[in-house]
Amino acid sequence: MELNQACTHYQAHGPGTLACNNATKMASMLFSSFEVLRRIANHCNGRAALAALLLACAPLAWAQTLPGEVEAALLRAKLPRDALVMLVTEVDNRAASSAALSTPARLSHRADVPVNPASLMKLVTTYAALDLLGPAFNWQTPVYADGPVQGGVLQGNLYLKGQGDPKLVLERLWLLLRRVQALGIAQIAGDIVLDRSAFEPLEQSPGEFDGEPLRPYNAAPDALLLNFKSVLMTFTPDRANGFASISYEPALAGVQAPARIPLNALDCGDWRAALKADFSDPARIQLGGSLGANCGEKVWPVAYADPKSYAARAVQSLWQEMGGKLSGKVRDGRVPPGLTPAFQHASPALAELIRDINKFSNNVMAQQLFLTLSLQAKGLGTLTGSREVLGAWWKNRLPDAPPPTLDNGSGLSRSERISAQALAALLQHAWASPLMPDLVSSLPIAGVDGTLRRIKGQSATGQAHLKTGSLRNVTGIAGYVHAASGRRYVLVAIANHPNAAAARPALEALVNWATQDLGAAPTPPTQRP
Repeated sequence: MELNQACTHYQAHGPGTLACNNATKMASMLFSSFEVLRRIANHCNGRAALAALLLACAPLAWAQTLPGEVEAALLRAKLPRDALVMLVTEVDNRAASSAALSTPARLSHRADVPVNPASLMKLVTTYAALDLLGPAFNWQTPVYADGPVQGGVLQGNLYLKGQGDPKLVLERLWLLLRRVQALGIAQIAGDIVLDRSAFEPLEQSPGEFDGEPLRPYNAAPDALLLNFKSVLMTFTPDRANGFASISYEPALAGVQAPARIPLNALDCGDWRAALKADFSDPARIQLGGSLGANCGEKVWPVAYADPKSYAARAVQSLWQEMGGKLSGKVRDGRVPPGLTPAFQHASPALAELIRDINKFSNNVMAQQLFLTLSLQAKGLGTLTGSREVLGAWWKNRLPDAPPPTLDNGSGLSRSERISAQALAALLQHAWASPLMPDLVSSLPIAGVDGTLRRIKGQSATGQAHLKTGSLRNVTGIAGYVHAASGRRYVLVAIANHPNAAAARPALEALVNWATQDLGAAPTPPTQRP
């Protein structure tokens, strides 16, 4: 009945603009998919004019219709449609020639509106870095000695020059210092000097962004970033003796911390609050509470209260733990001109490190990578320089897509902006690139790992590689979906609203809708002369 109504409407009005709008409006009210529009064309004896009309008007129909499950989720969340931008389109949506019709987006809703993407901006930074630096790129941390080694004693200073390595964590710092000992150095008569001059100084308070100074994600970038400037506290209950032992990684020189804490008989509940921790004194960690005996082992990563002294304290403590002796102190400084490195400590390859950045949405690693773009191109890592480098790259690679508004490249920003259309264009470009496997493998797999491990919806499990993003007032998701039909789609959906966190069920519904391939549009036929 509905098919006959649509055909009759078309035949009555003809193929003009008004007919296009009216026919499309009727189709969008009666049906929920581009596939049904194709069936209308077939039902009307396959008229070429009607087929072309419906294909041309399909984007208008989709602009007026969201999948029912997405609409229902938005209704339950009390979120307006205008709080979101959405785009679902095939990974290769470009016309093969001027005579071919490009595939309309499967769903497009406010896709050209620039919004705050939160951590989805990491997709821009990581793909640009793969293209500009190469997937095999690694960071080198050169180590210098400015004196001879005599009887196991370095008669001078030891220098560590940071070059932006985003993952110089505790075990890799241990390997670096072990190589120092392999040079025959057991004691340093001078100082250990930390050179951070490769990046511009960024004066940033840890709690400046969101008032959460103890959160490791708020760590500021640093040319010599060690262990994300964080301390990992592990609480291991000993129920027989009524206490939990505490270990700290890394131990920090000059910082006092309790070795144990009493157990209590209460439910585990908010165990962190029950510890009554006080980190305000950089020289002393205080725990005035207790831990529930039934909690089991608990791990709490905490950003150190005095980030400027973190590296010096960590290096001194680890050097001494390894049996090394230091006559001087650990301090900031610069490598003297003309000094040749004794060796260089290499990071893992970029293709490996972007998995940490994207799967676990590591903000400080993304900012390290962003600053590395200008360090490699201009000789100094600066925010302004990296914005220029990435902006020029965008214009070269994606000249037809509106460029994003950049800040620090991590999405931990209130000023960064990008449209769903532009982000989808980047993902389509990446899909057609030889770098596609490196980028896709860095994204969380729905229902499997990373920030998507707990996504709801069985149909999406294992079928989508998607980056997530969240800030106060922002929730988003973007990446690739493998649908039941065998098609692959680019999916971008972002909510900007005071209640954006409530949009998560709607985003999950959109992912499930895309993977189930409900109402998927086939590639339209090529026009014939």
